[in-house]
Amino acid sequence: MLYLVGLGLGDAKDITVKGLEAVRRCRRVYLEAYTSVLTVGKEALEEFYGKELILADREMVEQEADSLLKEADVCDVAFLVVGDPFGATTHSDLVLRAVKLGIPYKVIHNASIMNAVGCCGLQLYNFGETVSIVFWTDTWKPESFFDKIEKNRQNGMHTLCLLDIKVKEQSLENLMKGRKIYEPPRYMTVNQAAEQLLAIIHNRRVQGEKTETTENTICVGLAHVGAPDEKIAAGTLQQMSSVELGGPLHSLIVTGTMHPLELEMLKLFSVDSSSFENNACQRTT
Repeated sequence: MLYLVGLGLGDAKDITVKGLEAVRRCRRVYLEAYTSVLTVGKEALEEFYGKELILADREMVEQEADSLLKEADVCDVAFLVVGDPFGATTHSDLVLRAVKLGIPYKVIHNASIMNAVGCCGLQLYNFGETVSIVFWTDTWKPESFFDKIEKNRQNGMHTLCLLDIKVKEQSLENLMKGRKIYEPPRYMTVNQAAEQLLAIIHNRRVQGEKTETTENTICVGLAHVGAPDEKIAAGTLQQMSSVELGGPLHSLIVTGTMHPLELEMLKLFSVDSSSFENNACQRTT
């Protein structure tokens, strides 16, 4: 049996009882280590689960998936995913490979950022399409995610923005030379995401466009969702470029039309109540 087990968002104890039981009876346990991270390291997980974990990076999952499934037809193998196995990142490819090999599988769900963002008070059914904001480079500055935010705003919907994670990435030079040398991990902050959005808004204005999203659009910054040191800050997009939320992982929400109850909840986390009142009330139902 192949088990795909969600670990939740906080620490080792966020795994479900069902998930922990599955992990403890597996011969091999892999920890997916490139789409998200917990607030604790691999060692803390191993101590609590009572199992040695094998780190599964992007290269292993995407290029050596068959090695993950080796012997899964005769013994139990677990694949652990921070959040939910089918949350922000889908692992359908692994399931399809297992089915093709005649290996049965079972999914054990857990909380993911996709539903845990409700902690800020915005109602989940008022969210539109989720977007990913990637790190810009000097030569690559995509803006396609902004168009999706704009579409959501036009429809009165909130947008959850998942922020880029760079783990075990190679520089272009090392990649071209085939050198297995990796860059230090990088995790996008709410500040960096807000700065890129502000830059896009400026670019669109220069081109004569009027955007639904402006410097004064109310946004929500979140950090360490599900952990004891969880932080939530609500304010304008401009304020999000300088708000202090600490270490990773961060997420950003661009609000749409808000119900009065949503607005009341966001006030609990306001960066500046006066500017929040002046701007937020413009887009309530």
